[in-house]
Parts: sequence; C-alpha cells; structure tokens
Amino acid sequence: MSTPSIQRPTTAAFFVQAAISFGLSLTALAIGIAKLPVGAWERAFLALGLIFVVSSAFTLAKCVRDRQEVEEVTNRVDKARIDKLLVEQDVFKPGGV
Repeated sequence: MSTPSIQRPTTAAFFVQAAISFGLSLTALAIGIAKLPVGAWERAFLALGLIFVVSSAFTLAKCVRDRQEVEEVTNRVDKARIDKLLVEQDVFKPGGV
C-alpha cells in the first residue's frame, strides 16, 4: 500500500518564473557591481562575495532537499514496518495475539 507524497510537483510556470527571477536579480546585481564608482579591488571583492552567496544558496537548497527526501523515505519504511506488524498480529486468527 503506497501513500501519495504530500509534496506537490512544481509546475513548469513556477519553475520558469523562479529561473527568470534568479537570472534577472543576478544580472542586475552584477551590473550594479560593475557600474560602482570604486576601484578594481573593491569591485573584485564584491564580485567574489556575490559568487560565494550564490553558490552557498544552491548548497543550502540542496541540503534542505536531501534532508526532506531522507525523512520521506524513513517515514515510508516506518509505515511499512507498522503495516507488517499489524498484518502479522491478526487478533481474529485462532490462537492469535
């Protein structure tokens, strides 16, 4: 017996909206850093900060996703074990319990 997942699949429209939003914000910030009236060292520092923030955001999102997947698998295994125990302990079977 399989229980449906609580998570709803992401729609294509939501995925496109998220991708466009990420692209626009990254582009706008990169242009802002490039146009700042500061020296090359300051610009490079801000650019490295931008790269670090983006990569760490992707890493955090992956860790959250992985943790949710592990919890879902663990919950399914626990439910299967409980279902098996309930089936084995049929109280209506002669000599059961």
